[in-house]
Amino acid sequence: MTRLLKIILPVAFIVTAVVASFAMIQGRPESAKEAVPKPALLVSVATARREATEFVVRSRGVVSPRTQTTLVSEVSGQISEVSPSFVSGGFFGRGDVLIRIDPRNYESLLKRASAEVARARTAVATENALAGYAFEDWERLRELNAEAGPASELTLRKPQLQQALAELESREAELEKAREDLRRTVIRAPYDGMVREKLADVGQYVNVGAQLVRTFAVDQAEVRLPVTQRDLRFIDLKKLDSGGELPVVLSADLGGRLFEWDARVVRSEGVFDSGSGVLYVVAQIDDPYRLGGSGPEPLRMGTFVTAAIAGLPGGELIAVPRHALSRGTTLWIVDADSTIQPRIVGVVRSDDEMAYLESGVADGEVYVTTPIDHPLPGMRVRLDG
Repeated sequence: MTRLLKIILPVAFIVTAVVASFAMIQGRPESAKEAVPKPALLVSVATARREATEFVVRSRGVVSPRTQTTLVSEVSGQISEVSPSFVSGGFFGRGDVLIRIDPRNYESLLKRASAEVARARTAVATENALAGYAFEDWERLRELNAEAGPASELTLRKPQLQQALAELESREAELEKAREDLRRTVIRAPYDGMVREKLADVGQYVNVGAQLVRTFAVDQAEVRLPVTQRDLRFIDLKKLDSGGELPVVLSADLGGRLFEWDARVVRSEGVFDSGSGVLYVVAQIDDPYRLGGSGPEPLRMGTFVTAAIAGLPGGELIAVPRHALSRGTTLWIVDADSTIQPRIVGVVRSDDEMAYLESGVADGEVYVTTPIDHPLPGMRVRLDG
């Protein structure tokens, strides 16, 4: 009996404990359950505003001189003198002496040509006198012989006189050439400009046609600006073709600072580039080096600039940041419940920064400007600020 109790009591205790535990679990109170709200995405927004728009066509190019020249020697000789501004980057004015070539040989040739002209003039005077004497002799002969025929040109020494006159004309031409050669020993600047590269120096002997210096004018600079066929419809080409001009602002980042220069588009090159399919228009800027007075930073040749060309009016449009569009034509609108809905919009034009809309969004509607990865209609958002 005692042995049976030792077996039954532990089993009964275990069963009683299991039953009591089960009863306690079933009798516990239900825990409160609350729905967790879906997190809202934080976005930046803007309000659509329909405004009068004038398009700006952007392009890029390199500043280059409108006029550039390679000066060559028209006479041969040794360079005897150069101007202090005859250095790369040196400025000079129109008519300034840049180079002098040793003139002594040409001065000698000028004196010799002057002597030859004097000799030829003496010969003409002599022949004139002899022709007069010949005519007088013929007159006396005619008085003695009334039947004598008319005098020949040789009798009156007309061929000799014509030969003397021709010789005088030839000597005068040689004298004029000698004067010009002496004048050409002085190389003068053809315009206000700058030395790009000097190709000769003092003591160097140069022949006719030898290159001396490369220069360019500083009165105006030009920038060739490529315009795509897509952007051409926003530029008034008819105005350019009729001799008009279009305002343009050139800008460049120099040493971490942004500088701007007012310029004007004066012409198009008239043909499309066969390789890229773009049409080049030419912008001009006056006094790029600011030699005429105060102004912004000089616009040096070779500067890479960005151009903003004034385009045609676009009418009443809504301008939105280009990155606000999804897939190029979808704008996400924020409704009154702070959820977003897609809207297909009509894009008139887009550039590097902005897109201009004519339809699909109403004036005063709020749209998302933050790019969203995988947006869904009805997604809840929080507005930044």
